[in-house]
Amino acid sequence: MTSRLDRTFAQLRQGGEKALIAYVMAGDPSLEETEQLVVELEQAGADIIELGVPFSDPIADGPVIQQAAERALRSGTSLRKILLMVTGLRARTQIPLVLMAYYNNIHAFGPERFCHEAVQAGVDGLIVPDMPPDEAGPLKGPAAAAGLQMIFLLAPTSTAERRTFVARQSQGFVYYVSLTGITGAKLLNVADVGKNVEKIRKVTRVPVAVGFGVATPEDAANVAAIADGVIVGSAIVKQIAAHQQKPEMVKQVAEFVRSLKTAMRAAQPITR
Repeated sequence: MTSRLDRTFAQLRQGGEKALIAYVMAGDPSLEETEQLVVELEQAGADIIELGVPFSDPIADGPVIQQAAERALRSGTSLRKILLMVTGLRARTQIPLVLMAYYNNIHAFGPERFCHEAVQAGVDGLIVPDMPPDEAGPLKGPAAAAGLQMIFLLAPTSTAERRTFVARQSQGFVYYVSLTGITGAKLLNVADVGKNVEKIRKVTRVPVAVGFGVATPEDAANVAAIADGVIVGSAIVKQIAAHQQKPEMVKQVAEFVRSLKTAMRAAQPITR
């Protein structure tokens, strides 16, 4: 059976479109609002939603997402509550949902139990930023048994050998980190990103999505011209933080996501 992620990328490819992957921190500012955001962001043009699982020491994340994690933890968010929220969401939407979680959270839950319950809830994919594929033994078996797709990250500094290994291990899509550093940094040279995306494409048929540094509709359009997916995290989380005390928060964030997707649709793909 084809996964939601695979189906989404195939449908977008047929329509000549690229995937907009929108990241939100689950539970920021509350799980109820996260649920509303998922539904509204899909309506605004998001194709895949990445849900951050809050953790007290998020090594790959910059200040914006670290602060979102702190807000989510203060609101009482836990991995179990996030899975319950996903179960509820599945009555309202079939958009692919990917969890981004640090391994400590999964280890505490129990890898086998987590993978099984995540798929039962309706989770499609998993990104564990502190667990590269050659260290993912404790998760690979349980994820495969449950039908949970594991998505791995590739950096600009990866060697050709490493690029091939990681790209062939990744399912759903390859997460190409456009720069060395933490989330929220500024996007570097798009031409360099494009060259690295092409190198990844030569060793896998899995779609390549680019994240880190995509902050504006113009950034999203530029990346959409060279990659299969555009991941936007910190810029969306900033919008949530700026409007979190206001009743129109969900609407404001949805409008920002709509502007990203509109720009991506207008982007002229670079032929390859």
